[in-house]
Amino acid sequence: MANEILDNRGRGEATWQWPRIHPEAHKFAAIAGIASATAAFFAWETLAWPLGFLVLGICAFFRDPVRVTPQEDRFIVAPADGLVTLIQQVEAPRELVIDDGSGTKGLAPGPVTRISIFMSVFDVHINRAPIGGTVRRVVYMPGKFMNADLDKASEENERQHILIERGDGVAIGFTQIAGLVARRIVPFVKPGDMLAVGQRVGLIRFGSRVDVYLPAGTEPRVLLGQKIVAGETVLAELGQTLLIEGVSQ
Repeated sequence: MANEILDNRGRGEATWQWPRIHPEAHKFAAIAGIASATAAFFAWETLAWPLGFLVLGICAFFRDPVRVTPQEDRFIVAPADGLVTLIQQVEAPRELVIDDGSGTKGLAPGPVTRISIFMSVFDVHINRAPIGGTVRRVVYMPGKFMNADLDKASEENERQHILIERGDGVAIGFTQIAGLVARRIVPFVKPGDMLAVGQRVGLIRFGSRVDVYLPAGTEPRVLLGQKIVAGETVLAELGQTLLIEGVSQ
């Protein structure tokens, strides 16, 4: 069946199709299209053509292709398209660790591995859930608009933290970070929402970065400089100890 989930047992129907355009693009494309049509009406061709190409560029930026997501419980999948620019041992953001008064626990304190994924304007900017589970936190933090490729952007730029917890207790936190050109983080989810792995959680407009915080003891399966695909690339694999601990909680 065409609507069945594609898997490694031959189920589903795989056909090529044009990527859909996310509705967030409509207003921007409409403005550029009207401006292009107006310029063409007045025979301002030097302006009409660039504006026409801008409409195509906007549609390309907001493309939302179908992704086939690995379904193994031990996999943490990439939440963003882009380039792996940093793999570091850091302390998880305070907003994902402290007691926020909601009655749900945050990430465990202590060093974790942070993988930073830089999204250029040419990448797909729809972000996806790295694991399936319940959204426990969505914390927006105002800030600057420095180059998202800088290490300090994780703490100084406008950003949004998201924490997802599975039913077995395994929790993954990640942060959407605005950059020089990106000026708005658009969330699709809120605390309490149930997500499947690879489900869309939001987008960042016009170039940005996503940081993922892996549980202690989890080894990345990507390399510095690797190009990865949201919802498809396996970012890391939970060790057997973590899976057993999660089930026992």
